[in-house]
Amino acid sequence: MSESGAVALRFALAVAILGLGCGIYAGVSRGPQAPAWTRVSERAVGVVFALVCVAMGLLFAAFAGNDFHLKYVAQNSARGMALHYRLGALWGGQAGSLMLWLWVLLAYSSVCVWMQRHRHRALMPWVAAVLLANATFFLVLLNFVTSPFETLPPGEVLSDGAGLNPLLQHPVMLIHPLVLYTGLVGFAVPFAFAFAALASGELDTAWFRTTRRWTLFAWLALSIGIMLGGRWAYEVLGWGGYWAWDPVENASFMPWLPATAYLHSVMIQEKRNMLKTWNLLLIGLTYTLCLFGTFLTRSGIVQSVHAFAQTPIFTSIFLGYVLVTGIGFLAALLARRGQLRSPARLESMVSREASFLLNNWVFIAILMVIFWGTLFPVFSEAITGERIAVGPKFFTTLAGPLALFLLFLTGVGPLVAWRKASLGSLRRQFIGPAATGMATGAGFIALFRSDIEFYPLMVWTLGAFVTAAIVQEYGSAIRVRMRSHGESPWRALATLLRKNQQRYGGYIVHLGVVFVLIGTAGSVFNEERLENVRPGEEVVMNGYRLRYLTAQPLPARHYGGAVARIALYRDDKPVAVMLPEKRIYWFEDQPASIPSVYSTFREDLYVILNAIEADGSATLKIYRNPLVNWIWLGGAIFVLGTLVVMWPHPQRGPEPRRE
Repeated sequence: MSESGAVALRFALAVAILGLGCGIYAGVSRGPQAPAWTRVSERAVGVVFALVCVAMGLLFAAFAGNDFHLKYVAQNSARGMALHYRLGALWGGQAGSLMLWLWVLLAYSSVCVWMQRHRHRALMPWVAAVLLANATFFLVLLNFVTSPFETLPPGEVLSDGAGLNPLLQHPVMLIHPLVLYTGLVGFAVPFAFAFAALASGELDTAWFRTTRRWTLFAWLALSIGIMLGGRWAYEVLGWGGYWAWDPVENASFMPWLPATAYLHSVMIQEKRNMLKTWNLLLIGLTYTLCLFGTFLTRSGIVQSVHAFAQTPIFTSIFLGYVLVTGIGFLAALLARRGQLRSPARLESMVSREASFLLNNWVFIAILMVIFWGTLFPVFSEAITGERIAVGPKFFTTLAGPLALFLLFLTGVGPLVAWRKASLGSLRRQFIGPAATGMATGAGFIALFRSDIEFYPLMVWTLGAFVTAAIVQEYGSAIRVRMRSHGESPWRALATLLRKNQQRYGGYIVHLGVVFVLIGTAGSVFNEERLENVRPGEEVVMNGYRLRYLTAQPLPARHYGGAVARIALYRDDKPVAVMLPEKRIYWFEDQPASIPSVYSTFREDLYVILNAIEADGSATLKIYRNPLVNWIWLGGAIFVLGTLVVMWPHPQRGPEPRRE
């Protein structure tokens, strides 16, 4: 099995190099034989994908069958682990995660090549070449640097395996890497088309119109992956939080920022034929940051609870590839800059184009803050010889005001017209949302008086402003359709979402963002307690009573420990029995805390079992997290809005004019 998997990867590398050469030759020559060479390159993508599927299948079979002759299986799995965790262990380590990245890349590449088999023939040799170049890089790593099919000497084969990191033995971690990689790797397709446009000189709208849904799908998957990562941290790490500005968290968030900026600015290119260079630059930056995040995770240059084991050779290899990718794309962009100039210009700073441009610059400013803070330990060590890390306060202090301005722009964008907005139009559009926002802010000040902080006050004030702007836009459009087409309100709403889904689906996405920010602002009201209680004793916290009943042992196949039983009362009424666990994983010799969470729409009560003491008492850590569930609700609304934008729609007909 190990030899068959290694052979499949070696053949895949040979075919990838062949296809890469054919794609480059077809793109450069443009002769009568170019279409034939393009077909060879495209077919090479499918062959490489098939070979990697064989290797993936064999590696899955090795995990399922406890084949501890393979070093990678022995290091990341154990006989006592449940089957689904053994299979999920495939992406729990270095080599398997690279294999997953490669498989997702080739799945995207194969679908892309098949869908474009009769279209964009001038672009496709370069598209196939870029995709195969990425595959070649990962195949080189898997064949020569970190092979998942490396075998152990007979005397070193383990009978039970070393086991998987207990933090990864959670249901969310079975799907979080898959979804996250689907997002990160998915940007390879728009990147390939963007580079193909630059290399071929086909600089019209074909490349970004073709990749619109590819970009949206990758962006949606990355967004869901980030949200799942936050949920995993909330449920597994046992600190009552969902985001710690950890370097690997930041590595997934950084490409999301320019990708989101691109999705906004590309609308200006569609409407006004502006920002061609900027949009290409954003796509190049997005995918380069996707690769850079992979480099951060595997190089060991930053410390993280999420990071893989340090492998110094990856520092030079991966960083070199990231630099080649970014610099190569930038060089192609600079070479074509003369052809990318647009005669259209920004006509007024009071316009939708201007608000989108400001939006883009804020996204990039947030990216610069996160990039600097994440790599500050590296920079400080290079300059002073001392590694100095910055904490969450650095990020929130600098990124918080930018996020507030971004939230404000989210409400402004729908209210201003393209090209130039008149003073009368601005007055009519802004008066309702602005009044709603100010009334909300005044209400919170009256309710909390001096107890409310500036950041949550501004989030809720601006959140009300944005929500009112969205409701106003929907209401105005629905009334137009009712008046001009005689439709019912619900029929008018459905028609809007069907015929102008990019605009009105985007408003749903914005509403989801508002909910997420409202939830994060609720963290200023979080409470935390550390208590030691004997059986029968109670802890009182903000209307809750937690009565510690008893603790019981946790018999399990590959871990043991204890579970505490805690009766929860709200206003003297029993509402739940909470069961926090303290585990010890035998093979890994590592403890883990499994919190118990009682959730309502208003707040979470989050209980961690720190220890069972010798006298039978339990040490509990208790958090009350107001509004945290608005984050997950906002994420669901966000996903719904993106699906509306992506949903296939008929050709647009003429829309009635809005007065």
